[in-house]
Amino acid sequence: MSADFWAGYLSGAAGILIGNPLDLLKTRHQADTIPAATATTSPQTLAGQFDRAGTLVKGATAPILGYGALNAILFMTYNRTLVLLGDEPSVPASLLKVWSAGALGGLATFVVSAPTELVKCRAQVSQSSASSWSIARDVWKHEGVKGLYHGGVITSIRDAVGYGFYFWSYELCKQAWASSEDSDRETATKIMLCGGLAGIVTWTSIFPLDVIKTRVQTASLERLPEEASLLRDSQAALRAEDGRRVGALEVARRAYHNEGIGVFFRGLGICNVRAFIVNAVQWTVYEWMMQAIRGRGVKGLRLDS
Repeated sequence: MSADFWAGYLSGAAGILIGNPLDLLKTRHQADTIPAATATTSPQTLAGQFDRAGTLVKGATAPILGYGALNAILFMTYNRTLVLLGDEPSVPASLLKVWSAGALGGLATFVVSAPTELVKCRAQVSQSSASSWSIARDVWKHEGVKGLYHGGVITSIRDAVGYGFYFWSYELCKQAWASSEDSDRETATKIMLCGGLAGIVTWTSIFPLDVIKTRVQTASLERLPEEASLLRDSQAALRAEDGRRVGALEVARRAYHNEGIGVFFRGLGICNVRAFIVNAVQWTVYEWMMQAIRGRGVKGLRLDS
């Protein structure tokens, strides 16, 4: 395996483990399993969402195992697309090309991200002890491959837009702040700041899409016996009259009609705190791992392998 594959895999795993408690809160806010009247960030409310130690890593198995493949697809597509567009991945001259290459890379991750997100979100909103494996097994048993890719269209759109802004904002920060005169400590600090800000820009740009995606993937679980009563009635009722699951546009329409425009930004504060921490950690670990595997310094805040 290439150096960037393992660096990406391990940095992603570290970021997921650190950020999973806040990601769990974000998902429950979006899926509306936390009542609006108590959906605050008070210590009591936060503590109440983590009723046992295992909750801290709930839903983390799927993204940890899937992130290596996702990251390999993402970076491979990003780098090759930049080359095809006539730019150099290590020092791209065009931020528009960076955004386009990132968007195509994000779109390419659909194969991994759609089923991973579905299993993760369902595990996170579950009030039972169901594991990621049991949820994935039940989806496969009752709905097959198609079930694992439920909500795949909105997931692919979210990823394309999000990763476009992810690489764009990281490269923008890198070009603005990187200097050959920086010490190792200054370089590491800038890596963390660039990664953290890129995470905030990314999630802010796609948060309404992520809310819709979460609701599409966590609604209508009555086909899965183990998960039948995990969501509030308002979510379980998201089904057309003929029994079909409703799509992203209908989910968005009903959410706006019932809860107003604010529903598409519910949990954004938690998400941005998580985004800064996770992406600061991911980029720092990524650069350290690249240095360890390939003997390369971390100066320059380079994205390429």
